[in-house]
Amino acid sequence: MTNRDVSDLPVDPPSMLDTAQTTPLDPTQPTPSRGPQTAAGLTAAQTGRTAHTAHTAQTAQTALQAAQAEFSPSGIYLNSASLGLPPARSLTDLQRAVTHWQAGTADPPSYDRYVERSRELYAALVGTAPERVAIGSQVSAFVGLIAAALPAGSEVLVVEGEFTSLVFPFLAQATRGVTVREVPLEDLAGSVSAATALVAVSAVQSADGRVADLDALVAACAAHGARTLVDTTQAAGWLPVQADRYDYTVGGGYKWLLAPRGTAYFTVRPDLADGLIPHAAGWYAGAKPWESIYGTPLRLSPEARRFDLSPAWHSWIGQAPALELLTEVGIETLHSHAVGLANRFRAGIGLGAGDSAIVSLAVTEGVPPALKAAGIAGAFRAGRLRVGFHLYNTAEDADAAAEVIRALVR
Repeated sequence: MTNRDVSDLPVDPPSMLDTAQTTPLDPTQPTPSRGPQTAAGLTAAQTGRTAHTAHTAQTAQTALQAAQAEFSPSGIYLNSASLGLPPARSLTDLQRAVTHWQAGTADPPSYDRYVERSRELYAALVGTAPERVAIGSQVSAFVGLIAAALPAGSEVLVVEGEFTSLVFPFLAQATRGVTVREVPLEDLAGSVSAATALVAVSAVQSADGRVADLDALVAACAAHGARTLVDTTQAAGWLPVQADRYDYTVGGGYKWLLAPRGTAYFTVRPDLADGLIPHAAGWYAGAKPWESIYGTPLRLSPEARRFDLSPAWHSWIGQAPALELLTEVGIETLHSHAVGLANRFRAGIGLGAGDSAIVSLAVTEGVPPALKAAGIAGAFRAGRLRVGFHLYNTAEDADAAAEVIRALVR
């Protein structure tokens, strides 16, 4: 692991990510068979492709194993949908930063490097450009910008039981005639109409891990002229996301992105940015933040940074190294690993395969004490047990959890 020491600041710290050493999983290549392979009858090109695929898979597995070595939960941790675990590199940087804070040797402008590195890595993770990403501390602040910009009388379409940070800002606009219509997730795309101004939906539902059909939603919104707001909080970090497909996205960093609480992201299409008033603009939204601390005139960034909120510095010191680690593993590997473990767990309790890293179950009252006795961390949401699988989980975790829960599922 690269040593990065906050004591070196404000001198530029070593790069948090050496992209030359990273070999991402190639999603265009077929998954190699686990059985023996033979090159008999193959052309040289076919043999080369097979060798490349095997090498790529091996590299991805090596990166995953190296990443797993940075975590040390005391038990079986299946609660990433509530709070992700920090990798060792994040703890190292945070501990050094706190030490310098305590000693009075910290240099606040130097923390910007962690903010900007996080912006860059998050942008790459969700398939957009850094200049389209704003940062803040919580999702609802960004949703509120969109809600305040809606014309009076607008209809907003949401999913029944949606996380309230994606709903309350629109309900708060009721005095302007803004209405919120709730529909089941499976009916979302079919419920878009000419009256719909905006559809706000989580890519993955917080309560139960259901994955939205965003392809169908984008098509329906295009047909009716509605805009899309997608919350990536329960998706980014294990599910491939392409933020540029949507008008707006928001996402919190403290779950699947493994950050301390206090990091959030907002993306906006450049042609829509001017339609949002940066109500919470402060010095960090300035074109040059450290030269925007006092007085007039208004001098905001021309990029999405005009919507930046002053960062909770230490949260970003923990976020940047975590994003580095996720990038090293690669989103395709993260996705196949998480969903593969979730499906292993589902099979172990007698359920069919799913498409999510999150599993939601109706269970008996015996589950909480059984989980505690076995050292398994999960959560209860909407009256059901919720467990989630991330890069630090293993097949042994899935099997042990299934063994404990199998007889307690309703």
